[in-house]
Formats: sequence, structure tokens, C-alpha cells
Amino acid sequence: MLIGATLGRYFAGRFLRMIAGVFLTVFALVYTLDFVELMRRAGETQGATAAVMARLALFRTPSVAEQVMPFAILFGSMGALLQLSRKLELVVARAAGISAWQFLLPGFLVALGIGAFTVGVYNPVAAGLKQRSTEIEAKIFARSNKATSGKELWIRQRSVDGQAIVRAETAIEGTTTLAGVTVFTFDDEGVFSRQIEARRAVLHDGYWELQDTRVLAKDEQPETYDTYLIASNLDPSQVRQRFTPPDSVPFWQLDEIIARTERAGLDATRYRLQQAVLTARPVLFLAMVLVAASVSLRFFRFGGIGTMALAGVTAGFVLYVARQVMESLGASGLVAAPVAAWFPAVVGSLLGTLALLYLEDG
Repeated sequence: MLIGATLGRYFAGRFLRMIAGVFLTVFALVYTLDFVELMRRAGETQGATAAVMARLALFRTPSVAEQVMPFAILFGSMGALLQLSRKLELVVARAAGISAWQFLLPGFLVALGIGAFTVGVYNPVAAGLKQRSTEIEAKIFARSNKATSGKELWIRQRSVDGQAIVRAETAIEGTTTLAGVTVFTFDDEGVFSRQIEARRAVLHDGYWELQDTRVLAKDEQPETYDTYLIASNLDPSQVRQRFTPPDSVPFWQLDEIIARTERAGLDATRYRLQQAVLTARPVLFLAMVLVAASVSLRFFRFGGIGTMALAGVTAGFVLYVARQVMESLGASGLVAAPVAAWFPAVVGSLLGTLALLYLEDG
């Protein structure tokens, strides 16, 4: 017997509201903490007003919240099923001849729908906002005493002008642009030549273009330039890849990034892994619903709800750890990207299905 459309919409609405509630709660918490941290870093920095920091935190939060979506699905599904059980609605559904698989079907469809939405819509938006936040952060904090957060960039190069060490406070993701740049140049014999400070640096084919530059040399007066060029042997494609983490690339642009990276003779494993992880996300969300169902269908009058809820949290944490381990193995090339991405989702779904079969069908 198939579940009726009205009852199906009712159960789907319960799942959707609980999942949305958990996700929005986490989103608000992440936003608040990030806003407080940005205000602490801002201090007296010029242009770092509360309104600007609020907008910056809003741009940064979606990409962080995206990482906790599987837990929102897990806890939201557990909450929906426990609520239905507490109000005896599941008892009524069972008495009407509806099996657990039938009244869980709306939850499965909601999880798959949310997974498809996050991959096709939410992820590109979050990645775009993250890149925009990087640009704003670089513009405000670069070359201030609170600009960095322990993530300085150091690059060593050799060119026709000799050796140089480039230090940057931040990089604009998806580009070859650095902010808060200091360049230490050396002659062919390795003797220090000059120190060059710039607000911004852009790598082109064969040279760096430094903007708003001050040049400090031994026994010479400091000189300022609007634009200053330094020869470079660095490949812009390689530098762009280093500055662009996979989670900052929108899903719909991953094919292009992979092709461009491989044409440049670079390793595209990280981007292939990210593409496979996003593709497997709907199945991972389905696995979370199955795990939630396996620990949330016990009737309230039987007791032990707290223990089963704790078991669900533990199962979700174990699945998360397994996913992180597999992704680390995939990023290092020890495991093929599709295997690393799909293994947690498939294994989680199978284990959840096995637990439900044992509980419901003996």
C-alpha cells in the first residue's frame, strides 16, 4: 500500500520544518560567532564598521554552514520522528497498515531534494559569497596589524633579476592576486638587495605587478610608486590553483577548473574529489535519514529514548569521521576520488537500511 498524498505531504512538511529549524539555528550561531570574531579583529581598522563586518560575516557563514548540513539532516530527522512518535502519530499510521518504509518515504524524498538543492544552488551561491568575502577582507585588513589569522603566504621564486621571497597576508581566491605584500629581493649571489612593500600584487605571465608600492633599499631613501614590476618565473595557473581551495569553486565550474588544471600539467585530484563529494551528497543525506530512523522509531512508552538519541548522535559522528578520513585519503591520492566520496554515503545507507530491517522486519 502506498502512502496517501495528504499524509505524505504532512510527514514531508514535518521533516522539512525540523531540518530547516536545525540548519537555521546552526547558521545563526555560526554567523554570531563569526561576527564577534570579526569585530574583535577590526578594532580601530579604518573602514571596518559594524555594518561592514556584519555583511562580511554574512558572506562567510554559508560556506561554513554547508559543512554541517549532514548533521542538520540527521538531527532534524531525529527530531521529526521523535515528535511524531511522542504524539502517537506513528502509532496511528502503523495501525492503518502503513509500514515504517512507507512513512519514511517522504523523509527520504526531502533528504534527496535538499541534497540536490545544496549541490545545484546553495553550493554555487556559498562559493561565490566566500570569494567575495575574501576580497572584502583583503581590502579592509591587508597591511593592518590585525590583518592575519596565522595564514600568511610565503612564495620563493628565481628570475632574471635574482631570487625573491614574496610574503602576503592574504590571497584572493580564484585569482593570482595577493594583498598586504612584502617582497624581499636578493642578487645572483644571494645578498639581500631591497625590501618592497605593496598593498596589492597581481601575477601575470613573467612578472608581478605591484600596486601602491614603497621600495626600501640599503643606504637609499625610500621611494614610492603607483605601480612596480618584478620579474617572475612562476606559472599563474599553478599559483591560482594554490590560492583556490576546492570548496571555494562552485559546483558548476568544477569541470572547467579540472580541465584547465590538467591542461597546465597540474594535479587536479582535489577538484575531482570535491566534484565527487558534491555529487554523492544527496545519497549522504539519505544515509543520515536512515541512521536517524534506526534510532528514533521506538515508542515513547517503551522508554530508552535518551539512549537511542545518544546512539544516533554517536552514529552520525562516526560517519562524519569516516567521511573525513576517506576524503583525506582521496586528496592524497591513496584512494580513488569516487571511492573516497561515495564510500561513506553508500556504507551509511546500507548500515541504516540493515538496522531498519532488523528493527522493523525482524
